[in-house]
Amino acid sequence: MNRRFPLYARILLWFFLNLLLLGGSFALFVRMQLRGGVDSMLAGQAGERLRAIGQVIVEELHERPRAEWNGILNRIGKAYQTEFFLFENEGSQLAGAPLVLPTEVMARLRGGPGQPRLPPSGPEREPRGVGDRGPEDRRPPPHAPRLVRDGLEPGRRPPTVRDTFLARSEEPRYHWIGLRFAVPGPGPRPLVPATLLVRTPTLIGGGLFFDVEPWLIAGGVALVVSALFWFPLVRGITRSIRQMTAASTQMAEGQFEVRVEAGRRDELGMLADALNQMAARLGGFVTGQKRFLGDIAHELCAPLARLQMALGILEQRADTRQLPYVADLREELQHMSSLVNELLSFSKAGMRPRDLQLEPVDLAALARRVVEREAAAAVVVEIEIPEETRALAEPELLSRALANLLRNAARYAGNAGPIRIKAHPRGDRIVLAVLDQGPGVPPEALQQIFDPFFRVEASRSRDTGGVGLGLAIVKTCVEACGGTVSAKNRVPIGLEVELVLPGVPAVAD
Repeated sequence: MNRRFPLYARILLWFFLNLLLLGGSFALFVRMQLRGGVDSMLAGQAGERLRAIGQVIVEELHERPRAEWNGILNRIGKAYQTEFFLFENEGSQLAGAPLVLPTEVMARLRGGPGQPRLPPSGPEREPRGVGDRGPEDRRPPPHAPRLVRDGLEPGRRPPTVRDTFLARSEEPRYHWIGLRFAVPGPGPRPLVPATLLVRTPTLIGGGLFFDVEPWLIAGGVALVVSALFWFPLVRGITRSIRQMTAASTQMAEGQFEVRVEAGRRDELGMLADALNQMAARLGGFVTGQKRFLGDIAHELCAPLARLQMALGILEQRADTRQLPYVADLREELQHMSSLVNELLSFSKAGMRPRDLQLEPVDLAALARRVVEREAAAAVVVEIEIPEETRALAEPELLSRALANLLRNAARYAGNAGPIRIKAHPRGDRIVLAVLDQGPGVPPEALQQIFDPFFRVEASRSRDTGGVGLGLAIVKTCVEACGGTVSAKNRVPIGLEVELVLPGVPAVAD
């Protein structure tokens, strides 16, 4: 016995596995990004970008007089939507908006204890003077933005950025990045150790400090991984639901031989088993009902034949006063015989095997034969079927279906105008339609007129038609041929019944 695995448990398990996968991937990504500390967030591309921009600022400070330093820091700060300040390592401010440094930042500025420093971008070396730069070093660093590089003037390289650090102040709450280098001092241009401070309320810093791109890529990868992770489960569930929906639709149309794959071991598998059992039971009920009707109709044929024989003898022996009663009895007997014949036809059509040998049928020739046999002299029937229009069908069943439609149209709309029989291709199918100009059918009854014994009129008297089996026989015959039948009201008046049949496949040359 297979153990059932509930669907909700499977979904929950898949959800937690997905969370575990995403959590592990995120932890690995953060570990790679941080490498053990928050300062390492500025390593890699972010750190290189900061050092490159810092080096460009150093060069500008060495190229410009001290009076222009505030403008330089202000211009670059606006470009990156952040603030730049220049301080001597002893604590005195050299450039930027006047600022009182928080205690945490002042301690880092003076080289006190705090967060670990980032490693420099290259080997530690003493600051070089302005005279020890070759012509090949006059280009700005490759990481420097175009906005800063375009403001440079040719000159010789000042001391390089040697160290960076990250600090955070609580009152007010800011993140600070420090870039250490040397700037020209007063007098005969000695080099003064200084720190360029960058202040920002967030670590993103307009994209200058924290590189958002890797995190966006990681988020996109997480979404793709989640979609791929969930795809097999969701696809399996939707596939089963689609199969059961299609099977339910076929069952509603009377095709009870349909079955659903029942290999799943969850609620959907149980539902598939239930649908298969229901289809088998309904198919048995319908087949049994049709067999019962056929057996009853067959058994009634012999008594009806004997009654007709006895009625004929009685009619010969009855006197003039009894003849009207005998005529009424013959009419009732004839009506009963017609009912039994309809039941037999319906039962035989429904009991046809599903594997009928279909063959190409010339619809124009078939329609002419049916019209010659069934149409009354007072009914005008127009056949609008191109010659050589063929469909796959069983000729006897299709002929019976078309004859029933023609009789039905003649009964209800024979005096309203000509009845037309048309055919045309629709994709790989052939549509055979019977159109009349009668009163039509109430819209709410269009889906029921093909049910056995259904009649639009509440009365079942002989004056209003048959017993409600004609269109049911049409549906049974057409479905046995692998087709479908439907009805719709015409505009402005009339009814159109369509038989959609399989087309004849084209023969390859």
